[in-house]
Amino acid sequence: MKQNLVVLTGAGISAESGLKTFRDADGLWMGYDIHEVASPRGWKKDPALVLNFYNMRRRDVANALPNAAHLGLAEIEKEYNVTIVTQNIDDLHERAGSSKVVHLHGEIFKMRSEKNKHLVHEIRGDINVGDRAEDGGQLRPHIVWFDEEVPMIVEAKKIMATADIFVLVGSSLQVYPAAGLVDYVGVDIPKYIIDKKIPYTNPGHNFIFIEKPATEGIEIFKKNLLSAKSQ
Repeated sequence: MKQNLVVLTGAGISAESGLKTFRDADGLWMGYDIHEVASPRGWKKDPALVLNFYNMRRRDVANALPNAAHLGLAEIEKEYNVTIVTQNIDDLHERAGSSKVVHLHGEIFKMRSEKNKHLVHEIRGDINVGDRAEDGGQLRPHIVWFDEEVPMIVEAKKIMATADIFVLVGSSLQVYPAAGLVDYVGVDIPKYIIDKKIPYTNPGHNFIFIEKPATEGIEIFKKNLLSAKSQ
């Protein structure tokens, strides 16, 4: 019976595919007030600005390719039952071949009615002001903005508790409630952090640190994992 490997990924894993994070000095969000493009307040104030911003992100994701870290996690499914919980809105895990991916903050290739969060549809092109859902509501990105609830957090907490092995990849652990998920991982199981700059964690979590970019770190992690399994 395969062991459960639970992976929590953040923007750092997709950065090597060319998708910038707003925490980078030259990041995608540079020049934008985050709350103008990623909050209900900003949406109400200027929906065209918000839609244009996410239309740009959608194009960027469509042009990006999964990198060695995404592919490496997919390969581990041959030996482990892998569930990925991601803070990312891109689809690079899915395109790399991962079969179980939970998106905490929504998905860039989905849109929904501003009136009903359950009216969700696929979108590959642009969303424009005046594009309506079947209930008459303006269509908006299916993204969790600041000051909005994170519907998938409950499921994510349950997933964390099932881990036999846990690895955190490319997350600053600064965005809540996602950052609090590590507290739901079993105390005594092996836990790893892969990041080019290791974030602060409670010493009680007993993480093993792999201070490398995601592509290098996943390769090291994968070799250690498969070596331990063969012993």
